[in-house]
Amino acid sequence: MPVTDHTQRFLFDDTDVRGELVVLGESYGHVLAKHPYPEPVAQLLGEMLAAAALLVGTLKFDGLLILQARSAGAVPLLMVECASDGDVRGIARYHDEQITPGAGLRQLMPEGVLTLTVEPRDGQRYQGIVGLEGETLAESLSVYFAHSEQLPTRFWLSADGRRARGLLVQALPADRLKDPEARAASWQHLTTLADTLTAEELLGLDNPTLLYRLYHEEAVRLFDPRPLRFRCSCSRERSAGALVSLGREDAERLVQEQHGEVVIDCQFCNQRYRFDAADVAQLFAGGGSGAPSGTRH
Repeated sequence: MPVTDHTQRFLFDDTDVRGELVVLGESYGHVLAKHPYPEPVAQLLGEMLAAAALLVGTLKFDGLLILQARSAGAVPLLMVECASDGDVRGIARYHDEQITPGAGLRQLMPEGVLTLTVEPRDGQRYQGIVGLEGETLAESLSVYFAHSEQLPTRFWLSADGRRARGLLVQALPADRLKDPEARAASWQHLTTLADTLTAEELLGLDNPTLLYRLYHEEAVRLFDPRPLRFRCSCSRERSAGALVSLGREDAERLVQEQHGEVVIDCQFCNQRYRFDAADVAQLFAGGGSGAPSGTRH
Protein backbone atom coordinates (compact mmCIF):
# COMPACT_ATOMS: atom_id res chain seq x y z
CA MET A 1 0.00 0.00 0.00
CA PRO A 2 1.28 3.50 -0.78
CA VAL A 3 2.55 5.35 2.29
CA THR A 4 0.85 8.60 1.32
CA ASP A 5 -2.86 9.27 1.68
CA HIS A 6 -4.79 8.31 -1.41
CA THR A 7 -7.95 7.20 -3.14
CA GLN A 8 -7.98 4.10 -5.32
CA ARG A 9 -10.60 3.16 -7.86
CA PHE A 10 -11.72 -0.39 -8.66
CA LEU A 11 -14.07 -1.88 -11.21
CA PHE A 12 -16.08 -5.09 -11.46
CA ASP A 13 -15.44 -6.55 -14.90
CA ASP A 14 -18.61 -8.65 -15.12
CA THR A 15 -21.19 -6.11 -14.04
CA ASP A 16 -21.94 -2.39 -14.17
CA VAL A 17 -20.56 -1.38 -10.77
CA ARG A 18 -17.47 0.53 -9.75
CA GLY A 19 -15.92 1.38 -6.41
CA GLU A 20 -13.54 3.71 -4.64
CA LEU A 21 -11.38 3.29 -1.55
CA VAL A 22 -9.77 6.06 0.50
CA VAL A 23 -6.95 6.04 3.04
CA LEU A 24 -6.31 9.14 5.17
CA GLY A 25 -3.61 9.31 7.81
CA GLU A 26 -1.23 12.26 7.49
CA SER A 27 -3.82 14.69 6.15
CA TYR A 28 -6.34 13.59 8.81
CA GLY A 29 -3.67 14.16 11.43
CA HIS A 30 -2.98 17.67 10.11
CA VAL A 31 -6.68 18.53 10.35
CA LEU A 32 -6.93 17.26 13.93
CA ALA A 33 -3.71 19.03 14.96
CA LYS A 34 -5.27 22.42 14.24
CA HIS A 35 -8.02 22.07 16.89
CA PRO A 36 -8.40 20.00 20.11
CA TYR A 37 -11.44 17.99 19.00
CA PRO A 38 -13.10 15.55 21.42
CA GLU A 39 -12.92 11.95 20.23
CA PRO A 40 -16.51 11.66 18.89
CA VAL A 41 -16.09 14.90 16.91
CA ALA A 42 -12.68 13.83 15.57
CA GLN A 43 -14.16 10.54 14.40
CA LEU A 44 -17.11 12.20 12.68
CA LEU A 45 -14.83 14.74 11.01
CA GLY A 46 -12.59 11.91 9.78
CA GLU A 47 -15.57 10.15 8.24
CA MET A 48 -16.58 13.40 6.51
CA LEU A 49 -13.06 13.83 5.11
CA ALA A 50 -13.12 10.27 3.78
CA ALA A 51 -16.57 10.78 2.24
CA ALA A 52 -15.53 13.95 0.41
CA ALA A 53 -12.44 12.25 -1.00
CA LEU A 54 -14.52 9.31 -2.20
CA LEU A 55 -16.99 11.60 -3.93
CA VAL A 56 -14.28 13.56 -5.71
CA GLY A 57 -12.92 10.25 -7.01
CA THR A 58 -16.24 9.54 -8.75
CA LEU A 59 -16.46 12.93 -10.49
CA LYS A 60 -14.72 14.06 -13.64
CA PHE A 61 -14.22 17.75 -13.00
CA ASP A 62 -11.62 20.37 -12.18
CA GLY A 63 -12.60 22.24 -9.07
CA LEU A 64 -13.77 21.88 -5.48
CA LEU A 65 -16.23 19.63 -3.67
CA ILE A 66 -17.64 20.85 -0.35
CA LEU A 67 -19.51 18.71 2.16
CA GLN A 68 -21.23 20.64 4.94
CA ALA A 69 -23.45 19.37 7.73
CA ARG A 70 -25.34 21.69 10.09
CA SER A 71 -27.47 21.01 13.13
CA ALA A 72 -28.79 22.60 16.31
CA GLY A 73 -27.09 19.92 18.41
CA ALA A 74 -23.72 19.46 20.08
CA VAL A 75 -21.98 19.77 16.69
CA PRO A 76 -23.55 22.69 14.81
CA LEU A 77 -21.11 22.49 11.89
CA LEU A 78 -18.97 20.00 10.01
CA MET A 79 -17.32 21.29 6.85
CA VAL A 80 -14.88 19.50 4.57
CA GLU A 81 -13.39 20.53 1.24
CA CYS A 82 -11.66 18.25 -1.25
CA ALA A 83 -10.23 19.60 -4.50
CA SER A 84 -9.97 17.58 -7.69
CA ASP A 85 -6.16 17.77 -7.37
CA GLY A 86 -6.28 15.99 -4.00
CA ASP A 87 -6.04 18.88 -1.52
CA VAL A 88 -8.22 18.32 1.56
CA ARG A 89 -9.09 20.40 4.60
CA GLY A 90 -11.85 20.30 7.20
CA ILE A 91 -13.24 21.87 10.34
CA ALA A 92 -15.86 21.20 13.02
CA ARG A 93 -17.68 23.46 15.45
CA TYR A 94 -18.90 21.90 18.67
CA HIS A 95 -20.23 22.64 22.17
CA ASP A 96 -17.78 20.86 24.44
CA GLU A 97 -20.16 20.59 27.39
CA GLN A 98 -22.67 18.69 25.23
CA ILE A 99 -20.24 16.05 23.91
CA THR A 100 -20.60 12.62 25.50
CA PRO A 101 -18.11 9.75 24.96
CA GLY A 102 -19.18 7.32 22.27
CA ALA A 103 -21.82 9.66 20.80
CA GLY A 104 -22.63 9.13 17.13
CA LEU A 105 -24.10 11.24 14.37
CA ARG A 106 -27.69 11.04 15.63
CA GLN A 107 -26.70 12.25 19.10
CA LEU A 108 -24.22 14.89 17.93
CA MET A 109 -26.22 16.33 15.05
CA PRO A 110 -29.97 15.79 15.63
CA GLU A 111 -32.23 17.06 12.84
CA GLY A 112 -29.15 17.91 10.83
CA VAL A 113 -28.96 18.99 7.21
CA LEU A 114 -26.31 17.85 4.73
CA THR A 115 -25.25 20.05 1.80
CA LEU A 116 -23.12 18.82 -1.09
CA THR A 117 -21.65 21.53 -3.32
CA VAL A 118 -19.57 21.06 -6.47
CA GLU A 119 -17.75 24.18 -7.68
CA PRO A 120 -16.01 23.55 -11.02
CA ARG A 121 -13.43 26.10 -12.08
CA ASP A 122 -15.27 26.31 -15.38
CA GLY A 123 -18.94 25.51 -15.57
CA GLN A 124 -22.05 25.63 -13.46
CA ARG A 125 -22.08 25.25 -9.70
CA TYR A 126 -24.16 22.37 -8.34
CA GLN A 127 -25.68 22.04 -4.87
CA GLY A 128 -27.83 19.38 -3.26
CA ILE A 129 -29.40 19.47 0.21
CA VAL A 130 -30.87 16.60 2.23
CA GLY A 131 -31.62 15.84 5.86
CA LEU A 132 -29.16 13.75 7.89
CA GLU A 133 -31.58 10.83 8.06
CA GLY A 134 -29.30 7.90 8.88
CA GLU A 135 -27.80 6.68 12.13
CA THR A 136 -24.35 7.25 10.63
CA LEU A 137 -22.83 9.60 8.09
CA ALA A 138 -22.43 6.68 5.67
CA GLU A 139 -26.14 5.91 5.91
CA SER A 140 -27.05 9.56 5.46
CA LEU A 141 -24.95 9.86 2.32
CA SER A 142 -26.43 6.67 0.92
CA VAL A 143 -29.91 8.11 1.56
CA TYR A 144 -28.86 11.32 -0.19
CA PHE A 145 -28.06 9.41 -3.38
CA ALA A 146 -31.18 7.25 -3.04
CA HIS A 147 -33.32 10.42 -2.97
CA SER A 148 -31.48 12.07 -5.84
CA GLU A 149 -31.68 11.18 -9.51
CA GLN A 150 -28.04 10.15 -9.54
CA LEU A 151 -26.63 6.64 -9.80
CA PRO A 152 -27.25 4.34 -6.80
CA THR A 153 -24.32 4.78 -4.41
CA ARG A 154 -23.46 3.23 -1.03
CA PHE A 155 -20.86 4.32 1.53
CA TRP A 156 -18.96 2.61 4.36
CA LEU A 157 -16.91 4.98 6.55
CA SER A 158 -14.81 4.72 9.69
CA ALA A 159 -12.29 6.86 11.61
CA ASP A 160 -10.52 6.45 14.94
CA GLY A 161 -8.57 9.69 15.41
CA ARG A 162 -5.49 8.28 13.67
CA ARG A 163 -6.78 6.95 10.38
CA ALA A 164 -9.91 7.62 8.33
CA ARG A 165 -11.01 5.05 5.76
CA GLY A 166 -13.89 4.72 3.37
CA LEU A 167 -15.41 2.46 0.74
CA LEU A 168 -17.83 3.56 -1.96
CA VAL A 169 -19.73 1.28 -4.35
CA GLN A 170 -21.65 2.88 -7.21
CA ALA A 171 -23.85 1.52 -9.98
CA LEU A 172 -22.95 2.44 -13.56
CA PRO A 173 -25.24 2.92 -16.58
CA ALA A 174 -26.34 -0.37 -18.18
CA ASP A 175 -23.60 -1.81 -20.39
CA ARG A 176 -22.56 -5.35 -19.46
CA LEU A 177 -25.91 -6.22 -17.87
CA LYS A 178 -28.95 -4.99 -19.78
CA ASP A 179 -31.61 -6.96 -17.91
CA PRO A 180 -33.03 -4.88 -15.00
CA GLU A 181 -33.51 -7.91 -12.76
CA ALA A 182 -29.95 -9.08 -13.34
CA ARG A 183 -28.64 -5.59 -12.60
CA ALA A 184 -30.65 -5.38 -9.39
CA ALA A 185 -29.47 -8.81 -8.28
CA SER A 186 -25.84 -7.92 -8.96
CA TRP A 187 -26.12 -4.66 -7.04
CA GLN A 188 -27.78 -6.41 -4.10
CA HIS A 189 -25.08 -9.11 -4.06
CA LEU A 190 -22.14 -6.67 -4.10
CA THR A 191 -23.55 -4.30 -1.49
CA THR A 192 -24.61 -7.16 0.79
CA LEU A 193 -21.01 -8.41 0.76
CA ALA A 194 -19.77 -4.91 1.58
CA ASP A 195 -22.19 -4.77 4.52
CA THR A 196 -20.21 -7.60 6.15
CA LEU A 197 -17.15 -5.33 6.46
CA THR A 198 -16.36 -4.40 10.06
CA ALA A 199 -14.92 -1.08 11.21
CA GLU A 200 -11.78 -2.91 12.35
CA GLU A 201 -11.30 -4.44 8.90
CA LEU A 202 -11.95 -1.15 7.11
CA LEU A 203 -9.40 0.64 9.29
CA GLY A 204 -6.84 -2.15 9.42
CA LEU A 205 -6.70 -3.85 6.01
CA ASP A 206 -4.82 -2.55 2.99
CA ASN A 207 -6.83 -2.07 -0.19
CA PRO A 208 -5.94 -5.32 -2.02
CA THR A 209 -6.55 -7.39 1.12
CA LEU A 210 -9.83 -5.63 1.82
CA LEU A 211 -11.09 -6.23 -1.72
CA TYR A 212 -10.04 -9.88 -1.57
CA ARG A 213 -11.81 -10.26 1.77
CA LEU A 214 -15.06 -9.00 0.21
CA TYR A 215 -14.89 -9.97 -3.43
CA HIS A 216 -12.47 -12.86 -3.94
CA GLU A 217 -15.08 -14.62 -6.12
CA GLU A 218 -15.57 -11.54 -8.35
CA ALA A 219 -13.45 -10.22 -11.22
CA VAL A 220 -12.11 -6.95 -9.76
CA ARG A 221 -9.63 -4.54 -11.31
CA LEU A 222 -7.79 -2.20 -8.93
CA PHE A 223 -6.41 0.96 -10.53
CA ASP A 224 -3.45 3.11 -9.55
CA PRO A 225 -3.88 5.27 -6.42
CA ARG A 226 -4.39 9.03 -6.58
CA PRO A 227 -2.59 10.98 -3.82
CA LEU A 228 -4.33 13.16 -1.24
CA ARG A 229 -2.76 15.77 1.03
CA PHE A 230 -3.76 18.38 3.59
CA ARG A 231 -3.41 21.83 2.11
CA CYS A 232 -5.25 24.98 3.07
CA SER A 233 -6.28 27.39 0.33
CA CYS A 234 -6.07 30.46 2.53
CA SER A 235 -3.55 33.19 1.67
CA ARG A 236 -2.66 36.77 2.52
CA GLU A 237 -4.00 37.78 -0.89
CA ARG A 238 -7.41 36.23 -0.17
CA SER A 239 -7.53 37.90 3.22
CA ALA A 240 -6.64 41.21 1.61
CA GLY A 241 -9.45 40.66 -0.87
CA ALA A 242 -11.88 40.19 2.00
CA LEU A 243 -10.82 43.54 3.44
CA VAL A 244 -11.17 45.26 0.08
CA SER A 245 -14.68 43.83 -0.27
CA LEU A 246 -15.69 45.76 2.86
CA GLY A 247 -14.93 49.07 1.19
CA ARG A 248 -12.30 51.58 2.23
CA GLU A 249 -14.35 53.38 4.88
CA ASP A 250 -15.38 50.20 6.72
CA ALA A 251 -11.88 48.69 6.45
CA GLU A 252 -10.26 51.80 7.95
CA ARG A 253 -12.88 51.90 10.71
CA LEU A 254 -12.13 48.26 11.50
CA VAL A 255 -8.42 49.05 11.87
CA GLN A 256 -9.26 51.84 14.34
CA GLU A 257 -11.67 49.66 16.32
CA GLN A 258 -9.05 46.90 16.62
CA HIS A 259 -6.36 49.26 17.92
CA GLY A 260 -4.44 49.77 14.71
CA GLU A 261 -4.32 46.26 13.28
CA VAL A 262 -6.85 43.91 11.68
CA VAL A 263 -6.16 40.21 12.27
CA ILE A 264 -7.84 37.70 9.98
CA ASP A 265 -7.72 34.09 11.16
CA CYS A 266 -8.18 31.07 8.90
CA GLN A 267 -10.62 28.72 10.61
CA PHE A 268 -9.18 25.68 8.84
CA CYS A 269 -5.46 26.00 9.56
CA ASN A 270 -5.24 28.73 12.25
CA GLN A 271 -3.00 30.89 10.07
CA ARG A 272 -3.17 34.60 10.95
CA TYR A 273 -2.89 37.48 8.52
CA ARG A 274 -2.28 40.96 9.94
CA PHE A 275 -3.05 44.28 8.28
CA ASP A 276 -2.20 47.65 9.81
CA ALA A 277 -3.33 51.09 8.67
CA ALA A 278 -0.51 51.38 6.14
CA ASP A 279 -1.41 47.98 4.65
CA VAL A 280 -5.05 48.97 4.29
CA ALA A 281 -4.14 52.28 2.69
CA GLN A 282 -1.92 50.51 0.20
CA LEU A 283 -4.66 47.98 -0.61
CA PHE A 284 -7.02 50.73 -1.68
CA ALA A 285 -4.22 52.52 -3.49
CA GLY A 286 -3.82 49.42 -5.68
CA GLY A 287 -0.73 48.15 -3.86
CA GLY A 288 -1.75 44.51 -3.59
CA SER A 289 -1.56 42.66 -0.29
CA GLY A 290 0.14 45.41 1.60
CA ALA A 291 3.92 45.58 1.19
CA PRO A 292 6.22 45.70 3.04
CA SER A 293 4.24 43.28 5.18
CA GLY A 294 3.41 40.95 2.30
CA THR A 295 5.31 38.13 3.97
CA ARG A 296 3.97 38.85 7.43
CA HIS A 297 1.36 36.53 8.95
